[in-house]
Amino acid sequence: MGDALRGRFLDLLCSIYIYNEHRGYTALDRMLSAIRLTWPHDDALIALVEKHRADEYKHYLMFRRWFERRAVMPFDLDRAFGHIDRFVEIMFGSPIDQLDPLLIGRDENFESLCRIVSLTERRGHRQVEALLRNRAVLQDGMLTKIFRVIEQDEPSHWAPYDGWLKDHGRRQANAWERAVDGCIHGELLVLKLPVLFLSPGLPRRTTWPDAQDRPQAKATDEESIGALGAPGIG
Repeated sequence: MGDALRGRFLDLLCSIYIYNEHRGYTALDRMLSAIRLTWPHDDALIALVEKHRADEYKHYLMFRRWFERRAVMPFDLDRAFGHIDRFVEIMFGSPIDQLDPLLIGRDENFESLCRIVSLTERRGHRQVEALLRNRAVLQDGMLTKIFRVIEQDEPSHWAPYDGWLKDHGRRQANAWERAVDGCIHGELLVLKLPVLFLSPGLPRRTTWPDAQDRPQAKATDEESIGALGAPGIG
């Protein structure tokens, strides 16, 4: 792959990833609100989901730093490129931003979200493993480090949700849910990414995704990153 094509591929890849990492930790904010309202004394579950949320924010920061070092902004993508966005809209008929934490906390809704998050995280782990075999990625030392951090973090991310399902006697994902997950991923790889790759003049963001985060969430982010330590990616 020539330098220009490789640069274009990585630019698009990281734009998709930074969008999804941001959507990931903000979606987990809604789940945490639901858990604290419905199961306020389940300290173990809250701690596990908080750790997941902190990891997603850490990953977002790593991709932001990748772009900052290149002195460019990510491409301006919308929820059509978000795995969790598409999954929730298909299963609930509503964007995740419009799901009330009180509704999320209902057992049948939380059960479904647990399966969605678990499938999404498992899919993401398999994708990272594939990217760590990709020559274009491996030629970028900083990006390789980012994906190795994600590869190490992600196995802990589906555990809280699989554990909740098991502890409450709920089923794991069925064939339909796995098919939806696969179709969303396939649609992105086969249709959407190639269209982006061949589309000239794609607009770039003028602000970072976290510019619209709530002030309270920003304070929580600073505390969590302080506790985790800044990602050492150069």
